[in-house]
Amino acid sequence: MFKNIIIIIACFILQFLHAQQLQSPSKEVELIFSLNDKGTAVYEVKYKGQAVIKSSRLGLKIKNGTDLFEGFKIVKSETARFDEIWQPVLGEESHIKNHYNEIKFHLVQNETNKKLDIVFKVYDEGVAFRYQFPFNESVEYFVISEEMTEFNLTGNHKAFWIPGDYDSQEYVYNETKLSEIDNSKLDLANGIALKSIQSNYRVQSPLMLKSDAGLYINIFEAAVVNYPVMHLDVDTSTFQLTANLAPNAIGDKAYLRTPSTTPWRTIMVSDDAREIVGSKMILNLNEPNKIEDTSWIIPMKYVGIWWEMHVGKSTWDYAGSQNAQNAGTGRMIPTGKHGATIENTKRYIDFAAKHGFDAVLVEGWNVGWEDWFGNWKEDVFDFTTPYPDFDIEAIMEYAKSKGIKMIMHHETSGSVANYERHLDRAMALMKKYDYPAVKTGYVGRIIPRGEFHDGQTMVNHFNFVAQRMAENKLLVNSHESVRPTGYSRTYPNYIAAEAARGNEFNAWSIGNPPAHETILPFTRLLGGPMDYTPGIFETKMGIYDEGKKDYQLHTTLAKQLALYVTMYSPLQMAADLPENYENHLDAFQFIKDVPVDWQKSIYLEAEPGDYLTVVRKDKNSENWYLGAITDENARKTSIKLDFLDPNQVYVATIYQDSKNADWKDNPKAYQIVTKTVTHKSYIQLNMAKGGGTAVSLKLKN
Repeated sequence: MFKNIIIIIACFILQFLHAQQLQSPSKEVELIFSLNDKGTAVYEVKYKGQAVIKSSRLGLKIKNGTDLFEGFKIVKSETARFDEIWQPVLGEESHIKNHYNEIKFHLVQNETNKKLDIVFKVYDEGVAFRYQFPFNESVEYFVISEEMTEFNLTGNHKAFWIPGDYDSQEYVYNETKLSEIDNSKLDLANGIALKSIQSNYRVQSPLMLKSDAGLYINIFEAAVVNYPVMHLDVDTSTFQLTANLAPNAIGDKAYLRTPSTTPWRTIMVSDDAREIVGSKMILNLNEPNKIEDTSWIIPMKYVGIWWEMHVGKSTWDYAGSQNAQNAGTGRMIPTGKHGATIENTKRYIDFAAKHGFDAVLVEGWNVGWEDWFGNWKEDVFDFTTPYPDFDIEAIMEYAKSKGIKMIMHHETSGSVANYERHLDRAMALMKKYDYPAVKTGYVGRIIPRGEFHDGQTMVNHFNFVAQRMAENKLLVNSHESVRPTGYSRTYPNYIAAEAARGNEFNAWSIGNPPAHETILPFTRLLGGPMDYTPGIFETKMGIYDEGKKDYQLHTTLAKQLALYVTMYSPLQMAADLPENYENHLDAFQFIKDVPVDWQKSIYLEAEPGDYLTVVRKDKNSENWYLGAITDENARKTSIKLDFLDPNQVYVATIYQDSKNADWKDNPKAYQIVTKTVTHKSYIQLNMAKGGGTAVSLKLKN
């Protein structure tokens, strides 16, 4: 009798729990999935036998419908293995391995007969999962009101976080325990204000964590298509994270139909920080390249009329704010400070040609800048009408004669409907005057009113622009957009994005702290290349404006060089003024030399918030380039060059901080050392506070 009771209980438990395990190819990462006694899907994640995610619920709330959260049974499950090597058009690697084990659970809700599939992919780097909505009998349309996805952490981990602002990622990272997360205590003297914070305990993903046991954990997402961006609500006492989706103007989260899928929710885990920062898991979770002919998608280094506006040397607008009332009336009065003039543009073209750059960006070339910011107007820009002192055809002819391409700039001022109305005409102008790429901007609140940058509508817009640009063989670099989640694999013409606190904040705020660039590779850059605009040599802003004497970069000049290696992008800007480079041509040589497309990348040292050392091999030669950066602490390290070809001899040119360098007091103190090395050699790296080292390793002739 007792034995029969045990059998009955066991059958009862299996009926409701259906616990199933799936391991990664290396067997180090393990997923455990089951249904609890309410028929709710729950999962766990382990790494080398150690709990990473405790039992966490899955499901969604449906507006005016039955929630997809409980009352499920498992109809069947399917497993698969996948192993491929694919070649990105541009990237940190010329070949990327995509290897995982997969399990799909087909669920049916008992009372409603509604179907929901949950798919898990288990990589050596971690676990990814998403919801799939199959056909039920016919096409169904429904509205997601909440996503109930949980990530129950095992302890009070150290977290690297920024507040959950639906409209901006341009924040300094906080490094605290999970229990100490509180947006109400933020110091907002960082150049911007919180725009759409509804909770003191909401943070943005990707969220980088480190446990007391030494595990590095990253919570993020991949392939965000037709769905809002995921933020995370943090329970600071239980350490539970819950998905929080950016709403639209009436509070709905996502409009979907069957069949469809949500983005992948990702949990990366390792006991080695280098494996997190070097992971290609986010890229792998996106669909393969959809562009057949990619010959026109090429990496670029560029200069531009941009930084001079940020430091106050010139203006974006032609008339000046004091003449804003004349804007659009034909009576604009030039102030003499307009940056995008024919003469100034030619100066940048000459500089680019002289030093071997590919392109020149010009901001402020088109009418509308007198009346654009904060006015919530729909039709500020038409993206085709230049100011009187910018002759787009003459500039094109001059650039062509010098072998230089021009990069277009489209600031939308958040007026998305207006941009979409003008998009075809704007692209036609680019093609007419041979502009291969555009930098888009989305400063300000979004129009239509009530939408957020991170909502479903804007996600669709950013992806739509990339697709339309691809159809016209144009590259796009978006600023103030949603942060990338690997979509550049699918549309590699989406060559870069900002979507984080960039170098520009150093020009007109308290700046980015020394640790900032050591955190971004563990967070923002996991989703795709960033247009960080490095290379600022004149680090103190007081030389441009006495009122900014307290503003400066929190890096040394040598660290600005190293950022070209540590902050990956196939579109890199030499962001400073030409005259500042002319004063340091020996250091400028590294920017001229360093490639922006790679065949191999090796992360040699990594600790979020502290330091990063990476070495990369040029895709088109046998040369290597190394970048090492540190936080506010000076650092010494020794790097073995065993990644070099054992049959070759190299010339190492080391751009390093001088002994007396310091980001605050002596940022421009650097020295350049040249030596012959082989794969048996070591290089000693001595980095100042806020410093770095850049090294070129070229085959010896």
